[in-house]
Formats: sequence, structure tokens, C-alpha cells
Amino acid sequence: MVIVTRIRREVLTLPAAQLGQDNPLPPLRPLDEAHRTEDRDRDGMPADMARQLGQDPLRSLLPVRVRDGYDRAREPRALDALVMENDRLRATILPGLGGRVASLLHLPSGSELLYRNPVFQPANFALNGAWYSGGIEWNIGATGHTTLSCAPLHAARVPAPDGGEMLRLWEWERLRDLPFQVDLWLPDGSDFLYAGVRIRNPHERPVPTYWWSNIAVPEERRVLAPAEEAWHFGYQRRLRRVPVPSYDGVDRSHPLNSPYAADYFYDVPERRRRWIAALDADGHGLVQTSTDTLRGRKLFVWGHRPGGRRWQEWLTEPGTGGYCEIQAGLARTQLEHVRLDAESEVSWLEAYGPLDAPPEGEWTGAVRGAEERLESALPRAHVEQAYTTWKPYADTEPTEILAAGSGWGALEVLRADWKLPGTPFSEAMLGDAQAPWRELLRTGSLPEPRRVRPPGETLVAPHWRDMLETAPATPHTEYHLGVAQWHAGDRAQAVRSWERALPLAPSLWPLLRCLAVADQESGHHERAAERYADAFDDLCRERRDDGAAWTAAMAALGRETLQALLRVRRTADARTVWNRLLPAVRRRGRFRLLEAELLLAEGRPAGARAAFDAGLEVADLREGEEVLGRLWSRLTDEPLPARHDFRMRPDPA
Repeated sequence: MVIVTRIRREVLTLPAAQLGQDNPLPPLRPLDEAHRTEDRDRDGMPADMARQLGQDPLRSLLPVRVRDGYDRAREPRALDALVMENDRLRATILPGLGGRVASLLHLPSGSELLYRNPVFQPANFALNGAWYSGGIEWNIGATGHTTLSCAPLHAARVPAPDGGEMLRLWEWERLRDLPFQVDLWLPDGSDFLYAGVRIRNPHERPVPTYWWSNIAVPEERRVLAPAEEAWHFGYQRRLRRVPVPSYDGVDRSHPLNSPYAADYFYDVPERRRRWIAALDADGHGLVQTSTDTLRGRKLFVWGHRPGGRRWQEWLTEPGTGGYCEIQAGLARTQLEHVRLDAESEVSWLEAYGPLDAPPEGEWTGAVRGAEERLESALPRAHVEQAYTTWKPYADTEPTEILAAGSGWGALEVLRADWKLPGTPFSEAMLGDAQAPWRELLRTGSLPEPRRVRPPGETLVAPHWRDMLETAPATPHTEYHLGVAQWHAGDRAQAVRSWERALPLAPSLWPLLRCLAVADQESGHHERAAERYADAFDDLCRERRDDGAAWTAAMAALGRETLQALLRVRRTADARTVWNRLLPAVRRRGRFRLLEAELLLAEGRPAGARAAFDAGLEVADLREGEEVLGRLWSRLTDEPLPARHDFRMRPDPA
């Protein structure tokens, strides 16, 4: 009996860490992104690839905030889930966590097609911090994991082309100011989950855009793709062409054969069908294919060296198995951004499902065999026809809202009166975060806060900056204007705005902190340290309670202040700041690491070593960050213990 696809709500209970509060300090510093390459690597590249490597790379996280308030204390927690099911597949989606497809179960065989993480453990891999591993994630914005990795998306039921139901996910991507949607549905009797994706540019100017669908699968697989060459990128930050599947005598199509974490961007020939598969030793696994617009295919591996294995443990429960990622994107590599013309859109269709094919043997034969099996299971023409059939449904309005995202898209639609059929951003979606900006839009004035609290988020797009420049110049407005000017590259004017606000501002610490960052960026580290110390002192006097918002502010400013003071060797002042931190903040791994650095600066290496011996865990350790190894080498000549080894590249020669 054919079961018509239906969508239902479920609660998924997992051992999960708390996400905590976002960092309230605007991210003014340049983006710390590991995926960069050198100009010399562009020699010999295709012209469009070389051009797109330099296509408006992201330089700032603004207006998005950093998510660094999470911990590693996991306990059973309930996560809202949406489940889609026909008689062949069951897909479990987490709308509150980036719309991640957490599970794709093939019902006839009982096989999980994805790597399903048994825990929810945020780690510092997204552009703005919190990210978690497993499932299928939708990456939009700029090179790296999306800022929506751990954020809620809007979700709703929508009629599907076959008369069943689609699940629509949509949001406003704030780094590029672009709305997007993902329509998921299971055709009756189909072994494939379809995903129709659309990104729209409503602006009167072109915008750089980026998309990669990242699919986590168990790493004990062979990964096949229709290519004879790939662009290899490792944490040495070099991009080079290598043969597929083997180079340096190693078959890299088996993820565990690679020693270090690395990306392999397959160079799929023009007019060749776009697909990638991961198959176990028995020839069973998952295949992803798409219409040709989704051009790129990639394999990411952690490698078998100690650092890669430690990251695998860090992201899940030790002993539960590791994963690799097979991916699909708009460009050849993730280092590129694609131009999306003014008032235009880009869309495509993806399909995810089981594949049975002999995985081993000579590469060309294995790829040909898998492609033939894919064509038999899901002909290329059927994918093209499904896209054509879906496209008119992309504008269909939702019939029932199932989950709520943010109000930022509603604010932009209210401002510009854009018409975006299929993805409603109604005024009812506006919340407290958007309230002052709605008032600025309505009256021309940014309202002063009604009570003392850390400042809210700043909008930095040119149209909001223009409104701030013409609004009454209150200290609160000057603070936000300075942040917007800084984002635009007008740093001198930003400093003037912050300095203008100081004499009348009821709250000094946000302004002093911005000025301290400006000092650091211009090389004035002593003055920056002094301003940081003054800002932290002002915050300690102003703090109203030990609630989550004030604790997040104390932690964020305390961390930057300690780092600034240690940089200029003001250890006594750094110790004073440390002693004023809330006990709950001092217990966090990042602050135990800072205390170890402080103890070493004070001439107490034994105390610093004790922090390591006590099992130091830095919850927000950044992808590629080597601070643990560097500090350890200052303390001892002993080998770095395995629990502290997160190295993702060979040691420099």
C-alpha cells in the first residue's frame, strides 16, 4: 500500500549541552576564517574559479552575533523535531537547529543513511561559533558553516507537487541580506528525499552568494564521485590540484586513509551528471544528486592522525564512531562566492537516497558502476522533471506554520515592501530584538533603552546606516552608528561617533570596549589595555544581577580584557580582573585556560601545568586553533597529551 507523505511533530530527546547566551559584544574584528588561500595558488586555475575566489569574501560577522555561551555538560533534553515519512523513507528535521536533517532512515532495510550524532554538542566551527555535527546541513552566506547552524528557521506545511505535503524551511540570511528556502518532500513510493532550494536577491544590486549542502556519513565508507581530479585544501591553507582517487601512493577515496583533515573538491566535468556517494564494504550507502546548477562536489575527512581523532571524540560520545562529509555546492570549491544578479534568484533540486553498488576496485569502473545504478534507481531525467514540476510550487503559500524563526526578515520586508511569495515574513514575526529598529523606521529616531542592560544588536546595512546618520544624535544612536560605520570601513568616523557619545552616555563600557578594539586594530595596545580595564570596571559597577544577560556580558568583556592586559604584560591588573569575574565564569574552560596563561605570566608554571593535569576542556576551542599546544610547549618538553591534541595539520618543517 502506498502511504501518502505526511508531516508530524515529534520530540527528540538526546544528551545535549546548553547553547547558552549569545555574546553581546559586536564582532568588530576581522573574520577568523581558516578557509583562505594564497594568491600564488591561482596560477593555472580556470578563469571563473580564480575570479570567484576573490568575489567579495566576507570580512566581518556583523550584524550577526557570536554564539559562544554553550558548554559541554550534556544531559537529556527535548528537541523539537518534524518527521516526514512515506512507505520507504523517514526523515527527521530539527527546525530549531538550522533545519538540520538529523536522520534519514530507509524503512525497507532499516538502514540509517546518514551519520546520526547520538548527542547534541555545540563546538566552535560555524562562522559565528556554535555548530554541531551530523545529518544534512544547509550552508548559506559565506565560506564556512552558516551562522544559522544553531538558529531556528521558519517551518510550515506546503502542498507538494504530487498532492502530498512538503516541509518548507525558510529564513533571512543576514550576512548577505538574502532570503532562502528549502522545500523537502517524499514522493509517493520513492526511495529519495527531494529538496528544492531557492535563494532570492531582492536588492537593486548584485550580491555574492554561497551554498553548500553538507551530508555527514559514517567514515568507514568509500566515497565515489564522477571526477578524475580534485582541488585539495588542507589546514596549511594551500589549494592545489591532485589526481583522484590516489596521490602520494594513498587512495584518498577511503576517508581513514588520509592522515590529516582535508577537503577534496572534485572537478566534475561539464555536462557530467552531478552526484556523490558513500558506500560501505558491502556496497550499501547514500547517494546525493542534483540538477546541474549545484555544480560542486566535495569530500571532507578528519584523517587518522591523533588531532583528527580527538576532534571526532569532541563532537560526539567517544566510542560511537566517526564521520566524514560529502557535500554539494554552487561553485567548484567552498573558497568561492557566486554573483547573484540584482532582483534575481537561483534554484535547484537535490535528491538523497540509498544506493547499492560495488564500491571497490579500479576507480573508473567503480564510478561507472555506481552511476549506472543511480541512473536505474533515479534517472537524471526524472530529477530534471521533478525540478520543473516543483518550481511553480516554490511560490505556494504555507498552509500551517510549524515553527518560527527570527524576525529579521520581517523587518527587512517591512522596510522595503518586498513581495516574496512562498516565504512570508509578516509583521507578526517581529520580536523584541527588532523593536527599536522598527521604531527607527517609523519615527526616524532610535529609542533609548527603558532600563539598564547590555546593548542590543546593531544593523549595519547601508540603508540602516543612513537612517542612523540622520537620527537624533543620542549616545545610544552614536554607539550603533559607530558600529555600522566600522563595518563599512569608515573606522575614523566610527571612532569619532563613539568618542562623541562618551560624555553623555549613561553606560560607558560598550563605547570604551569599541574604542579599545579600534586601538588594538591600529597597533595601540597599551591604550587598548587601559580602555579595556576602564570598560570592565564600569561594567562591574553597572551590572544589575547575576542573570544570563549580565553574566554573558561579564564573560565576553572579561575575556577580551584579560587578553589585552596579558598582551602588554600587565599581570597585576589582569589578576584583579580575574578576581572580579563571577565564579561561574571562572570555572569555564576558556577562562581556566586564560588563568593558566596568567599563572605562567606571573612566574607560576606549576599552577599553569595543574590546569592541564586537571582535565582542561575549552568548550569553544576554534577549528584549527592551536593555543593548547603552544601553551603546553611553553610549560614542558613532554609530548602533548592526546586529550589536548587537536592539531589539524602537520607540524611546520
